[in-house]
Amino acid sequence: MSFSQKVKKELLEIEYENNCCERALLYGLLIFGKSFSSYSVAMSTENEKVARLYKALVKRYCNVACDIIVSPKGKSFSVNIEDKSKCDKILGTFGHNDNSSLKINHSVFDCPQCTKAFLAGAFLSCGTVSDPKKDYHLEFTVAYLNLSKSLITLLKEAELAPKLSNRKGYNIVYFKDSEAIEDCLYLMGASSSMFEMMNIEILKDIRNKANRTANCETANIERTVKASYAHIEAVEKIERTKGLDYLKNDLKEMAILRRDNPEASLAELSKISGMSRSGVNHRLKRIVEIADTIIE
Repeated sequence: MSFSQKVKKELLEIEYENNCCERALLYGLLIFGKSFSSYSVAMSTENEKVARLYKALVKRYCNVACDIIVSPKGKSFSVNIEDKSKCDKILGTFGHNDNSSLKINHSVFDCPQCTKAFLAGAFLSCGTVSDPKKDYHLEFTVAYLNLSKSLITLLKEAELAPKLSNRKGYNIVYFKDSEAIEDCLYLMGASSSMFEMMNIEILKDIRNKANRTANCETANIERTVKASYAHIEAVEKIERTKGLDYLKNDLKEMAILRRDNPEASLAELSKISGMSRSGVNHRLKRIVEIADTIIE
């Protein structure tokens, strides 16, 4: 089951205490369907339970019977109401007529929870959300431009800031920010999905930090090895050509210390020698410089 399907499953399982909220849920399902006019009220979904809910609520609150049409392969479920009198009855139930510009009728909401139920219906009808393990993206695919703008206004009133784009003639109201998606899920009533997404986000952050730490440690090891190789090479060149007695006593001691501890870092050499790290580094640099002056 995809993350989007989990969200819809959670929304379908919500039991609303007030009839006004269930009615608002139906309003979201209807107005964000494939069509909502005097000539056609229709929706199409890949989720059979959404189609069954749509059919049941239309009968309960609009007293209009309708049938679910199943695609030949059983992968999509459609409800098409094309009888004008039935369509007018459905539109009238929510204060719409076919001559008005299609916008959300806020007078339908009788209690503070109605907006949440309405958004749940909208998501069930036209919403999808990406798997947060892969990407952060939640969208509503809206057939009507004015309706998409009306949805944006409603979401902004809930202190969310969606964006609007167009894809293949449809208006896409979407979020790309993880926190905004989590807030939207909570607002619709999908709190379990919201917490699941937050946990995934926390794990991703932990993994990213662990990877950054590992990469940093690897880089430090590579730098240590590279520096150590340069030091050892310089010591061996001096020993081979001039002998280590060629060096002053302090440099000779450091050359022997480095030769005998080829894998040690500057900090480790500092601890062994009792010198400061900068002092160790300075002497090793002098040894490399002296080696560079020697021509074999």
